[in-house]
Amino acid sequence: MTNEGNFDIDILGKATYDSPLRLSKKRGDDIFNFVKEDDKVLQDISLHQFKKYSTDQKEPLAMVKAGPREKIYFNTRKTKAAIVTCGGLCPGINNVIRSLVMGLTYFYGVKEILGVRYGFEGLIPSYGHGFVDLTPAFVKDIHQFGGTILGSSRGSQDVGAMVDTLYENGVDLLFTIGGDGTLKGADAIGEEIKKRGVKISVIGIPKTIDNDVNLIDKTFGFETAYNVANTIIRDAHNEATGAYNGIAIVKLMGRDSGFIAASAAISMPVVNYVLVPEMHFELEGENGFLEVLKKRLEEKKHAVIVVAEGAGQNLFDKDKKGQVTDASGNVKHNDIGLLLKSSIADFFKKNDLPVTIKYIDPSYIIRSAPANPGDSIFCNGLAYHAVHGAMSGRTRFVVGRVNNRYVYLPITAVTHKRKKINMEGGFWYTVIESTGQPFEMR
Repeated sequence: MTNEGNFDIDILGKATYDSPLRLSKKRGDDIFNFVKEDDKVLQDISLHQFKKYSTDQKEPLAMVKAGPREKIYFNTRKTKAAIVTCGGLCPGINNVIRSLVMGLTYFYGVKEILGVRYGFEGLIPSYGHGFVDLTPAFVKDIHQFGGTILGSSRGSQDVGAMVDTLYENGVDLLFTIGGDGTLKGADAIGEEIKKRGVKISVIGIPKTIDNDVNLIDKTFGFETAYNVANTIIRDAHNEATGAYNGIAIVKLMGRDSGFIAASAAISMPVVNYVLVPEMHFELEGENGFLEVLKKRLEEKKHAVIVVAEGAGQNLFDKDKKGQVTDASGNVKHNDIGLLLKSSIADFFKKNDLPVTIKYIDPSYIIRSAPANPGDSIFCNGLAYHAVHGAMSGRTRFVVGRVNNRYVYLPITAVTHKRKKINMEGGFWYTVIESTGQPFEMR
């Protein structure tokens, strides 16, 4: 399954054990109900789509509703779990680890939970990283800190060797916390497990600060990211207004999608220009960005620019052969922030207009921040629902929120493309309304 028209999830086998959770089987008794296997969440909740399916007499696309089941697949007294974190840092990783451990331990009585050290490297014995025993006492305070207590790494590892490690250590559940590359790696592990006929559940919890995972409403860490960026933009505005023709440039995360830059700008509405990867803009020309900025300074004497790291890549050497990628397979972009700074300085020098430019790149400060309360709640929900899904015997799935409901999706549904800002949508129009910038700058 490689497209979002099918949301079927692999199941290891029939769930035959009674859940240890003391929940209700009926409604109206003021006790939370078990989720039934036919409970689904619609992908598209618009009236237009409803009428379309009603006319065609077809069942609309729907996703499996997340939550605890009355029957579970694993014998909780014998179940062993492992947790691994991969890729770059992101607010909330420790929150997810903590909630996974607490849910496995106190909901289902799982006694052994292994922490895999330094990403997928930890599943390759030759690295010598070893495991850490994750207990409630070990993780009880980790939500207060950013980063990941397990360590992380980028890059793929030998799938067969990783499955060997899981099997030899008696792991039944593997929780993978990571972005696009991690989820694809998790799915490859799940595929190898299936080929071997081994009963190990592989679960993905999407982690990308850029909020660019396909289909789902948002990823954890995103809210904290634009929350932290909010105060940085405020201070950048102070710098810009504190000088005659002051210009503040703030570069934020966003390799392929500009959700952080756009959301931060809306939440701190002192930003005059937002530049994101989804938009095409030029520096030169009558309607180019530099001329637009010049008019702004002539009228207001200051400007605040927020740029996503992947924006404006068309402005660099178009004859460059090939693309350089990092260990996770992500394209390494040229530094748009430094290009803007130098281009703006050169442009105004040629026009004999004095400017003061402040360039701020707070990326790693934001990435390593602890989760804010909103993200903490979200991480908690993701982890608990991941545990419930795993115990039901599902595998090669991710947990996420769609239309404000927690759902289970096959990994392939969220990894075959990245979510991007719709430049004709209401969210981007809100950015235009907030900044007052032109729709096009070219």
